[in-house]
Parts: sequence; structure tokens; C-alpha cells
Amino acid sequence: MDLDSGDSPWGDEPSRFKHSDSSKPGAEEGAAATPAPDSSPAVQTSGRRGPRGTRKINAQATKLESIDDSVDPLGPLGEAPVEDTPTPADEAPAPPQKEPFAGRGARPLSSPSQASGVEAADSANLEEESAVFRGPPPVQPPVQADGPKRQTQPSMSVEQAAKPTFHIYVGDPHKVGDLTSSHIVYQVSTKTTSKAYRQPEFTVSRRYRDFLWLYNSLHSNNPGVVVAPPPEKQAVGRFDTNFVESRRAALERMLNKIAGHPILQHDGDLKIFLESEAFTVDVKNKENREPDIGPSKGMLSSFGISVGGGTKFVEHDDWFHDRKVYLDALENQLKALLKSMDTVVIQRKGLSEAASDFSSSLHALSAVELSPALSYPLEGLSELQLRIRELYDRQAQQDVLTLGITIDEYIRLIGSVKLAFTQRQKAFHTWHAAESDLQKRKNNQDKLLRQGKTQQDRLNQVNADVADAERKVHQTRLLFEDMGRLMRNELQRFEKEKVEDFKSGVETFLESAVEAQKELIELWETFLLRLDAGEEGLPYYVPPEVSDAPAPAEPTEESGLLAAEDDA
Repeated sequence: MDLDSGDSPWGDEPSRFKHSDSSKPGAEEGAAATPAPDSSPAVQTSGRRGPRGTRKINAQATKLESIDDSVDPLGPLGEAPVEDTPTPADEAPAPPQKEPFAGRGARPLSSPSQASGVEAADSANLEEESAVFRGPPPVQPPVQADGPKRQTQPSMSVEQAAKPTFHIYVGDPHKVGDLTSSHIVYQVSTKTTSKAYRQPEFTVSRRYRDFLWLYNSLHSNNPGVVVAPPPEKQAVGRFDTNFVESRRAALERMLNKIAGHPILQHDGDLKIFLESEAFTVDVKNKENREPDIGPSKGMLSSFGISVGGGTKFVEHDDWFHDRKVYLDALENQLKALLKSMDTVVIQRKGLSEAASDFSSSLHALSAVELSPALSYPLEGLSELQLRIRELYDRQAQQDVLTLGITIDEYIRLIGSVKLAFTQRQKAFHTWHAAESDLQKRKNNQDKLLRQGKTQQDRLNQVNADVADAERKVHQTRLLFEDMGRLMRNELQRFEKEKVEDFKSGVETFLESAVEAQKELIELWETFLLRLDAGEEGLPYYVPPEVSDAPAPAEPTEESGLLAAEDDA
């Protein structure tokens, strides 16, 4: 009867365990308290639901602390799991789940410890799995750090490997032809990795006008690109040995610069120049296949707009204006430097001639002098001056081929840059001529629209003309803008190559000057050592005639034998 009234000898403990069976967090306590069969009615359990919930949360927190203290699978890994384990007791369950999510996929090494933790505490299996994934392993960060490096390196190597390489040599200059048609022919040898050529190595014969054709063709095919120009013509002394050598070196530098350009190395005319065995025939066939293109290769004249040459161009871009002023000043300075270099070369040649005259005077004096002690050193000094004359001649030629050829090359390159500026001006005039033509056609269109439907046929034609004019304006504007962007890149490339070439030229010039001075000092020191070599007799020089002096020793031996026979 007491049991029906609700007074339980267990002090409402069965009702509490009964409620804990229906809740998720206390499911493990309900499984442990199952021996209470019919503990209490459902009315009593619903009346005390509030305080039981708080006791469940406290019991859950106590279980987490006790399990983490007794069995901690992340204990041996270091300090990172120790910082992660107390956070679930202080904070809500939802925020801590975002922190171990970053290291959840980086926990393959602690799987044996996880299995041992599950066998030790079956009641806290889910809690241990969540705790296992929280600690980041020490091996994962270096693997992630090496990842982006391995991705960036192959892309750079592929870009470098995609560029074809060219090594061009211009040599064996020889004169061909008769007196009226004599000219110099050069052998152009090429080694390349480009697949556009039939062979990796080939050699062709070219003359100066062929190099000039290549320069003009590349400029016409690629408006806005700075093309390395050939050396200038020279009517007097064009068969001189020093001039031919300097021209050969300049032509070789021109071809290597063109072949190293990322745009010009893919031009078809360069392929014809480097590879064609029948160069003249191929050039004529190319001109016959393109009869209507005209001198500008269709880049500016293909729009069918006549550009007035008398219109003065006003530069509106400050960047191009500053570069033009800079190029003018640089050209003047380089011309002054080249003039000074020519003066130095003339001075070295004058020293060479003076050394030759000095040598002739010493030789004449040594022939007049009767004393061998003085005539032989004078003859040796005469020969020394001849070697000094050769040294001055060689140094003058080296000055031309090292620094002088670099200065002359960049004076011609500035002319090529100015030609690119001129092509940009022509593109600007073409654009504005197309705009003026469009405006005229629009005026005619408006006039026909005001006349009504009587001029419908003409109106349709005018509409078509206006659409075509708008297309031309759009194309010419894009051409002008693209040429401006291309010229910016070309001028930056020009500045970079200028610094490298002048640095290399100055270094080579200084090295040759130092070597020449060392050789000159060695000549004088050798002369002094030979002058002080002997203490008696002839201290310095024994001519070849005197070297036959031991010959009379043979008759002395024969005379001795004859004397012995006479005594016998």
C-alpha cells in the first residue's frame, strides 16, 4: 500500500535512474541501473525533470575528466594534446569540434594507441576518437611546406625548356667577284634546338645585302619590335682586313640578338635567311606569293586608309615622351664616346708608327756603330720596338672589337628604336584617319535619314559603310594600343640588354688593356735581364754570324795530328 501511495524506500532514486534511461547522455548509467524493475510511476519522473538535467551534465563532465586523466592516448605525443584535453570541460561541445577538425586527417600514426584506448575504456569510445584527431602530428607540417615548392619548379623548367636556343657563328669572310662586282661573302653557321628547322646544324653563305634584307623584312613583319640592325655601309676601305673583321663581329652579334628575341626567332624570314640554300630564289618566290601586300606587309596598309604624312604627331603619353628624350640624349652621348674611342684608336696606331720609326733609326745606328758592346744592344732594342709596334696594333684592334663595337651597335639600336616609334606614329595616324572617315560616313547617314524613305537603297549602303568604318576604327585602335604595350616591353628589354652588354664590353676592354700592359712590361724586363746577363765579353747579344765561331776548332785538331806525325 505504501508503494502505491508513492512513498518509496529508495528515496525516489529509481525514478531518477528511470529518467536517465530515456536520455542520451546518461544512457550508460541507465544500463548500469537496470535491476530496478517497477520503480515509480511516470508522474513523479516528469515532476522532477529540471534538477535531474543539471545532475546529468555534471556527471558527464566528471566522466570526461576522469577518462582523460586515466587513459590518454595522446599523452606520449607531446604538449599539444595536453592543451587540447582540458578545453572540452571548460567550453561547450560545439566550439572545440572546429579546432581539431584541421588535424583530423593528419592522425594516421596514433591508430594503435586509439585501439588500445578503446579496449581500456569501452564506455568512452566516441570521446576518445574525437580526442585522438585533435593532436596534429609532427610529420605533417614539413610535407605541406614542400608541396607548393614541388609544384612551382616544374612550371619554370618547362618554360625554359620550351624556348629554342640558337648559336650562330659568322666566319670565313672572303672576297669574290671581279673588279666591278667584288664583294665579301660570309659563312653563317647555326646550331639550334628549334624543331622548325630541318637539321640541328647547318651552314650557308651570305653577303652584306642579305643581312640588310633580313633587317628590313623583320621590321616590316613586326611593327613595334626593336630589331638589331646590321653595321652601316662603307664605300672606302671595305676590303681592309681590320674593317672586314669588325663587320664580321657586328653581323654575328646582330644575328645572335635576333635569334635570341622571343618574337623574332619565330619569324619565317629568319628561317629563310639561316637555312635556305637557294636564298635568292626563295626570296623571289616569297615576293611573288605576296604581290598585293605592299611594303608594310599588311599591318598598317591593309585597312585601305590613306594616312597623311604631313600631319604632325603630338605625343600624349608622358612615358613615351620621356623615353624619346632619354634616347636622344643617350644617342648624343654614345656618339661622343665613339668619337673619343676613335681618337684613342688613332693614338694607338700613331704609337705603333712611332715605334716602327724608332726601330728603323736604332737599326741604322747599330749598323754604323763599330763597337759590338754597343751595336748589339742597339739592335736588340730595335727588335723590341718592332714587337711593341705589333702590340699597339693588336691593342687598337681589340679596342674596336670590345668596347667600340658595343658603342656602335647601340647607336644603331637607338636608330631601330626610333624606327619603332615612327611605326607607332603611323599606327596613331591610321587610327585617327579611320575615325575621321567614320565621322564622314555618319554625316552622310544622318543626311539620308533626314530625307526619308525615298533614299532607302542608298541608306542601306551607307549603313553598311558605317559599320565597316566602325570595325576599322576598332581594329586600328587595338593595333595602336597593342603596339604601345609591345614597345614598353621592348624598351625594358633594351635597357636590360644595354646594361649587360656594356658591362661585358667594359670588362673585356679592361682585361685586354691589362694584358697588353703586362706583355709590354714583360718585354722591357726581358730586355733588361738580357742586357745584364753577362759580366765579361759581350753581355747582351750574339748575332747568328758569330755563332759559327766554333768551326775553326776542327782544323786545330788536324793541325795537332799533323804536328804529331812530323815529330814521329
